[in-house]
Amino acid sequence: MLKEVLKILENDPRVSVKEIATMLGTSPAEVTKVIKEAEANRTILKYKAVVNWDKVEGEQVWALIEVKVTPAPEAGFDPAAERIANFPQVDSVYLASGNYDLLLIVSGKNEREIGDLVSQKLSHIPGVQSTVTHFVMKRYKEDGEILDGQAKETRQPVIL
Repeated sequence: MLKEVLKILENDPRVSVKEIATMLGTSPAEVTKVIKEAEANRTILKYKAVVNWDKVEGEQVWALIEVKVTPAPEAGFDPAAERIANFPQVDSVYLASGNYDLLLIVSGKNEREIGDLVSQKLSHIPGVQSTVTHFVMKRYKEDGEILDGQAKETRQPVIL
């Protein structure tokens, strides 16, 4: 039942315990127990809204940064990744295959703030060899949600 509850909450964290219980054919008490355990053991890390920031006043810039790292002896990429993850501009850090080792998703007020992150912070971390920064020009889809245009159709078409 854990996976089913997680999928429902991942799709819409506003769904009530009672609604989840009805969907799964179980009791609200059982759903509450599953959710509380998942929160306690950090399976559920946080509940989040997907925001179309283009509709909110004020500039915000996103970038994808590829980071080439020399692995630390006996610790690998973890020390650099953990240090990078603590910068407030860094939204996500992934170990990735390919020409670069870490992929960062970062956001800031403007390009300068992201540039400062790269030149003043990332470049000084032991093991960081090089970076490549890709600024996001336009976002079309975020966490499975289409940002502009029509909302995606969720019902199957009826064929007569």
